[in-house]
Amino acid sequence: MLSLFNPPIDTVERLDTASRVFEPARTDYYQGRSGGQLQRLMTARKDFLAVWRQGDYRDKVSDLKMFGRQVVIVNSPEAIKYVVATRHENFERKTPQMRRALEYLLGDGLFISDGETWKQRRPLVSDIVHKNRVPAFGPIMTDTSLELVRRWEELGDGATVNALHEMAGLTAEIISRSVFGNDLGEDAAAAVTEGFTSYQSLIDSINLGYFLGFDEGLPQRRTPSLRRSVKRIHTIIDRVIEDHLAGKGDHNSMVDLLIRRQSRNPELKLDVVALRNEAATIFMAGHETTAATLTWAWYLLSRAPWIEELVHQEIDAVCGGNAPTVADVPKLKWCSAVIEETLRLYPPVPILARQNKQADRIGSIDVKKSSLIMIVPWILHRTPSLFDRPNEFLPERFAEGKRPVPYSYIPFASGPRVCPGLQFGLTESILCLAVIAQRFHVRVKEGHKVEPACRLTLRPKGGLPVTLHKRRGL
Repeated sequence: MLSLFNPPIDTVERLDTASRVFEPARTDYYQGRSGGQLQRLMTARKDFLAVWRQGDYRDKVSDLKMFGRQVVIVNSPEAIKYVVATRHENFERKTPQMRRALEYLLGDGLFISDGETWKQRRPLVSDIVHKNRVPAFGPIMTDTSLELVRRWEELGDGATVNALHEMAGLTAEIISRSVFGNDLGEDAAAAVTEGFTSYQSLIDSINLGYFLGFDEGLPQRRTPSLRRSVKRIHTIIDRVIEDHLAGKGDHNSMVDLLIRRQSRNPELKLDVVALRNEAATIFMAGHETTAATLTWAWYLLSRAPWIEELVHQEIDAVCGGNAPTVADVPKLKWCSAVIEETLRLYPPVPILARQNKQADRIGSIDVKKSSLIMIVPWILHRTPSLFDRPNEFLPERFAEGKRPVPYSYIPFASGPRVCPGLQFGLTESILCLAVIAQRFHVRVKEGHKVEPACRLTLRPKGGLPVTLHKRRGL
């Protein structure tokens, strides 16, 4: 009998999931020549992934100078633990790049806050999305996925859709119903998705001012196009918050829990603006990262039909003809392994960067105050000394309780700033994958070149056109 996690060796083919050729490190990037520095910054502004070279994919800590600013690249599990856990207090601040890039959209939301604001709100938000609350949101995840399945069935066999757009709409609706207790609606979900796509394309994610000596970076220039993108998103979020405050939302929603907590603890100072900021943070982080994960999962399964077949066998065995539910998730081992391996190859946030408050020492590197500390899951998860055959899609590496070396696999960050919605996101990804895979084969459109690109999050460049094929007998 075919072992669930061990397909016949002759069916396993190499998947070059890197989707790019890594070039040797160029010395002009590392020896301080201004031309090389500016070129690297301009390349990173377009796509963070394009700056990494083959020599970066090693278990090490290294540094370089960018116009006098020290940049420390931490790609060693032991050193990562030092930064995110041991010396968390010194490295808790998100970088000026991230803070400036997102402050217009998220205000002082948890994702980019630090200090007392972060300490005050982190326990609150963590409790709201705690793993023990996840089962209560399971029916929303299943029902919303089934609505997508029914819409796809109406399109007919062989229909073409943009998987990134479809998954973003699905996860936006799930997070809206979970956070606000309101149906978002297809038009509003599309507005949020398109608004954030536009926002990512317009934002300056490098902040040249930081490298020129401004420790806090420089504010983003709020162009008319950027204002329109933010307004589209804020209009939707403000509307659902206002509906909720008017009594139109679900009293078991996350926002209702926030409001009740504020009424008991006025010192939290969660006024309407702060409430919007936290709701927007949960909303944007919750829908964007899961949408990207599901999109990449469909790409990988399309390239590995033998793994897709094992996924189908498992869903049929666990669920039969019934739609997968949150109670089935612990038994969907193969679906879980596919999602975990997808997160390894395509972490939704492929660069986790920090700014140290005081001078420090990471490994053998002396680090100046206010330096740029870069932990890069994109290269960490593909480092050969940490992962065997790192560029291959091998879900079995997460099978039967197997786990990577601690701090070598951090798609949700780690330490005190680990994503509070980790369990919500994982459960949502597994359940949505199972509900859709139970009914459909999803295939990347023939001839389409898939290339990962990153500005704030990791997406397939230009989206992911796929064709939909209903499974036989269903």
